[in-house]
Amino acid sequence: MKTYLGIEFGSTRIKAVAVGEDFAPASTGDYTWAARYEDGIWTYPLEEVWAGLRDALSHVQGRETVAAAGISAMMHGYLAFDADWNLLVPFRTWQNTITGPAAAELTQLFGFNIPQRWSIAHLYQAILNGEEHIGHIAHLTTLAGYVHHALTGVNAVGVGEASGIFPIDSTALDYDAAMMKKFGLLIAQRKLPWNLRELLPQVLPAGAPAGVLTPEGSALLEGLLPAGIPFAPPEGDAGTGMTATNAVAPRTGNISAGTSIFSMVVLEHPLEKVHEEIDLVTTPTGAPVAMVHCNNCTGDTNAWVSVLGEAAALFGAKPDAGELYTKLYEKSMEGEPDCGGVLVCNYLAGEGVTHMDAGRPLVARTPESRFTLANFFRAQLYATMATLKIGMDILSEEGVRIHRLTGHGGLFKTPVVGQSYMAAACGAPVTCMKTAGEGGPYGMALLAAFLLLKRDGESLEDFLEKRVFAGVSGSTIQPDPAVVQGFDAYIRRYQALLAVERAAVENL
Repeated sequence: MKTYLGIEFGSTRIKAVAVGEDFAPASTGDYTWAARYEDGIWTYPLEEVWAGLRDALSHVQGRETVAAAGISAMMHGYLAFDADWNLLVPFRTWQNTITGPAAAELTQLFGFNIPQRWSIAHLYQAILNGEEHIGHIAHLTTLAGYVHHALTGVNAVGVGEASGIFPIDSTALDYDAAMMKKFGLLIAQRKLPWNLRELLPQVLPAGAPAGVLTPEGSALLEGLLPAGIPFAPPEGDAGTGMTATNAVAPRTGNISAGTSIFSMVVLEHPLEKVHEEIDLVTTPTGAPVAMVHCNNCTGDTNAWVSVLGEAAALFGAKPDAGELYTKLYEKSMEGEPDCGGVLVCNYLAGEGVTHMDAGRPLVARTPESRFTLANFFRAQLYATMATLKIGMDILSEEGVRIHRLTGHGGLFKTPVVGQSYMAAACGAPVTCMKTAGEGGPYGMALLAAFLLLKRDGESLEDFLEKRVFAGVSGSTIQPDPAVVQGFDAYIRRYQALLAVERAAVENL
């Protein structure tokens, strides 16, 4: 039996998923890691990229049957190399909020929102800072692009991944030429020894060949995969999430919820205004997408679950981690729709949507609030999606219509709970499929399968709708009016809480 392998470098796990010819997950392996905060920068060491990848792959069964593979990773960030692919400065991840001046100037120059985490914002900020390495850059890419190049020798990324590096022209399926020219004029007086186009990887749509695993690449993996395996274009976690949830057609969208949370809504037409809270990226085939990206989701919740687990251990109880999460999630359903006046701000890092450069997790309540475990944990879960709701409300005001949202990621692993709250937050039905917990690496495996199995003229949309997800069961939850009303009340107080959060950042 042939298998198709998807590998994703997420914020907390490096995960490999192999799917069979029926497109169902056949085997998985993963490695846990975490970002490091060093010298004011959120980073991951590249040595751990390879150690973690080898560890994850070692747990995947049937590696000898892999017919095609692909690399995905958290999008954006900054990986700058010299001509020999030596790293010039430590990897700067999407979590960093250190490019404010550059992002603001480029947004005004392009008339197009450039978020702080985008690669071009990192590059221009480094130029503004006068960083020494700028004159030595020969290659600028993302984590997925770097790993793909090391394995295949091909310096390319998928169009969805590229859309988080620099704005994309969806017609040309390439970087926007007019904006590229504007950037060149902006930096011309600095007389740098490169032009931007030379630095960036080639852009490829889903289904295009993107090289094969070389003998050198196989050696990097210590022979865990044999040389010669075809590779799909490397994609970002946004594009693979859309693929994993069959959300690549207009009026569909998906929400990926883990350490970070983001929604992707495929647009019928461009937005009328530039919104700093909304990114414009693309599907893996280049269709325009509105993205609401929030840096903070379940990180603070995970910390509280750990603390509550420690409390249980004082009484001799040692609950399984999965069971503990499930019990707490389910307990939250007993809470009041507005969380009884309990408020949580879950910001461990800065948050672009609400214009915070750093985070200070908070629990706040008035003396008359009803502070119960159910209300507290419901507030925790509301907080994971509250900032996303602020961005989704902007799309609603722009007239963007959504027929279906599909949820995936850790927030949706416990049935019904996260799904119900998200439907209320977004005012749209939310569907979860059995593969919801697999998320991006599953989507990357499907893109690898599409590379080899696509028929003449077959679109990715048709491949997913008619061949992969035809007959796949899932559960759909409609917005509950009572929960919608409660969430609306919570979000009004949450927006007031942001003034407290801002003061905490300034004073703590």
